[in-house]
Amino acid sequence: MRFLEGFGPASYDHAADGILRLAFPADDGASVVAAAVRQEVRADGGGTGTVRAEFTVHPGTPHPATAVTAEAAANQAVRAQLARILSLDVDATGFPGLAADPVVAGLTADHPELRPVCFHSPYEAATWAIIGNRIRMTQAAVIKARMAHQHGHRVHIAGQTLHAFPTPEALRTLTHVPGLTDIKIQRLHALAEAALDGKLDAPHLRALPAGHALAELRALPGIGPFSAELILIRGAGHPDVFPRHEPRVHKAVATAYGLGAPTTDDDVTQLAKIADRWKPYRSWVAFLLRVRAHDTSSPGPVCHGSPPSS
Repeated sequence: MRFLEGFGPASYDHAADGILRLAFPADDGASVVAAAVRQEVRADGGGTGTVRAEFTVHPGTPHPATAVTAEAAANQAVRAQLARILSLDVDATGFPGLAADPVVAGLTADHPELRPVCFHSPYEAATWAIIGNRIRMTQAAVIKARMAHQHGHRVHIAGQTLHAFPTPEALRTLTHVPGLTDIKIQRLHALAEAALDGKLDAPHLRALPAGHALAELRALPGIGPFSAELILIRGAGHPDVFPRHEPRVHKAVATAYGLGAPTTDDDVTQLAKIADRWKPYRSWVAFLLRVRAHDTSSPGPVCHGSPPSS
């Protein structure tokens, strides 16, 4: 919850009651999920315990290719999506072993038990990449939140009202969005169609070799190398990809390991070799490095995973 407060795309307001409230389009492309997530405190004082979620699925008009007909199957799909959003779908038993690297040891000491907090889906990560391209991230966050309020599903969660981002079915019908150019709206329509066609399916993307998944994503309109990595890592929740096109991560790695600022492709290749020590959790360590960089930077909103403007 503390992370989401500083994560521009989320526009998240942290309530003092310890409940994580989420509203988002389900992976089926039509339904909307309202969820209240809590984490138990262990009775023995040994830290946090089981994560529990209460959720409601608001069905839409199912797309033939992705329709979920059984309630049990729909609930299981939502459980899987919630777990992916919080990176609870990854076996982390090997992660403490990375603390043999002093840099990773320091990161885990500074941010104990923090796993990557992901976009609700590859679909939302992709739409954020289009919305935020070449504009200020604070402006992009306002546009995204306004789209949710005006065109998304309104849900009630644990005493609060939230608005989910528009489903692909809804997004492809929009013809005008204040702050977005016509070409961006066309690209958002294309992403909505891609989501409905299964081209932004998280399990599919994670099952492919990372290079193949990135190539598939780069084939989508408006998605370049940076955005493709964002979608795979922070949308699909892939735990083991080193972002080769995110300068902020490169700078953070170089700073952590006492290296000069990376300026060439060869420098990035050397950083990628360092990141090989983090397998099979390269995405996780890169995430923690970004969190550290944000915490030590000057005050102000920072959108982790946002593309650089030019």
